Amino acid sequence: MITTDVLIIGSGIAGATAALTLAQDPTLRIVVMTREPDPNESNTRWAQGGIIYRGVDDSPALLAQDIIAAGAGATLPEAATILASEGPARLERLLLQQALVDFDREPDGELTLGQEAAHSRRRILHVSDRTGRSIIEALTAAMRRYPNIELMTNATAVDLITYPHHSPDPLDTYQPVTCHGAYIFDRTAEVVHRIIARKTILATGGIGRIYRNTTNPAGARGDGLAMAHRAGARITNAEYIQFHPTTLAVTGAYGFLISEAVRGEGGILLTPDGQPFMHKYDPQWRDLAPRDVVARAIHHEIEANDYPYVLLDIASHMPAEQIKVRFPTIYAECLRVGIDITQQPIPVMPAVHYSCGGVAVNSWGESTIKNLYAVGEVACTGLHGANRLASTSLLEGVVFGGRAGEHVLQHINDHVSPDAARIPRWDESTLTKESDPALIQGDMQTIQNIMWHYVGIVRSGVRLSRAIRELRHLQNEIEMFYRTTKLNDGLIGLRNAVEIGLVIAQAARHNRKSRGCHYRTDSI
Repeated sequence: MITTDVLIIGSGIAGATAALTLAQDPTLRIVVMTREPDPNESNTRWAQGGIIYRGVDDSPALLAQDIIAAGAGATLPEAATILASEGPARLERLLLQQALVDFDREPDGELTLGQEAAHSRRRILHVSDRTGRSIIEALTAAMRRYPNIELMTNATAVDLITYPHHSPDPLDTYQPVTCHGAYIFDRTAEVVHRIIARKTILATGGIGRIYRNTTNPAGARGDGLAMAHRAGARITNAEYIQFHPTTLAVTGAYGFLISEAVRGEGGILLTPDGQPFMHKYDPQWRDLAPRDVVARAIHHEIEANDYPYVLLDIASHMPAEQIKVRFPTIYAECLRVGIDITQQPIPVMPAVHYSCGGVAVNSWGESTIKNLYAVGEVACTGLHGANRLASTSLLEGVVFGGRAGEHVLQHINDHVSPDAARIPRWDESTLTKESDPALIQGDMQTIQNIMWHYVGIVRSGVRLSRAIRELRHLQNEIEMFYRTTKLNDGLIGLRNAVEIGLVIAQAARHNRKSRGCHYRTDSI
């Protein structure tokens, strides 16, 4: 058993920001845990395009306006205002001054500002096309400099410890649900530990891996969202799943993200026979239309014409050497699979990229469960509404990760943790069966196919009802398997994946109005 002041589940930009904010109080002990062997491995690491800063002739009002416009009427204005007004200053303090992220600069030393879809100004900072990787490596290095931050790797969260659910006192049934930490599966020792914490912050990232095609890394299975849902936290906007329009559609590289910045720098979408088509779907923004519009346009072109993919052409709009400097990672990965993006267009197709909904939180990251916070993609601040504006996600991690950390500092003494001896050990007495990897892999692929075909870019009541029936049946099978089988990371992820698949499908069926990235053919 481990006791700590604050437990942060997830080591991406939001979790790292919260940890660095909390570490300013040297008396606090902070545990940051991740299921990965390397704390740099998270959704953040794979973010290519950039992070919002402040453009020339820009203002918080203009940025908030762009966020709200992209959110298709579902963005919470308060959240957009907070991000737009606090974002640049927080970025400067954390990423430029503390973590020393080496963003790209002009020859005169000024920060280079990029353009991305649906932004009315050039305001995006980047480190070529590996911005997320550069940021998280700098933040991890900064966390390692604090003796009161412990980085715990190879540790998968199983469930939140909540009272009254885990309380031995039946009278606690009448008390509000309160979080006291989490049960953690040690992947090395293959045992479950109790981590008792005064405050717990979920920063577990997204859900992309429950779909067949996604840009997300292996750990993005909805673990944090599923744990919060089982504990009774309110979940909002779960139906708003954003599909990135352009991922590499070449065998051996499916899901590799072709950054929005490629279109921001002049890239044009073409049919396989070389004809532009975005003017038919958004005459104003064309190739720089919001992601939901572009994703549906590509999906329609592929479906209607039986194309295997569409093409993204940057070679005709940017000098070859400039492409190599601006997009070195994309250039190298495409070249690895036989595509020279300085000479030929890139085959692309949409894939699941970002969950706009999540654990409902207030402007300080507090969930509806006492002592439980959520930040980053696992949370729903209302910022993204029905469709996330490009490059808001990294800044959201900085802003709301920082705000959650500040709120915890102010309220760390509000509640006293229960006697640790009264929190039950993880009961493994009934777990007698050995895990079967073939069953886990097969069930996960079934979930991914159901979600892709029935809860995908284009939805309908019939498709969603079928998804719910099939996922419910599968959930029953998986739960029986889970209740008798020795734990491993794959089994934990499978249980979470089917639960979150159901949450998304049910939210999508309930919401009969098409909005943003939730599109129904039978919309009212």
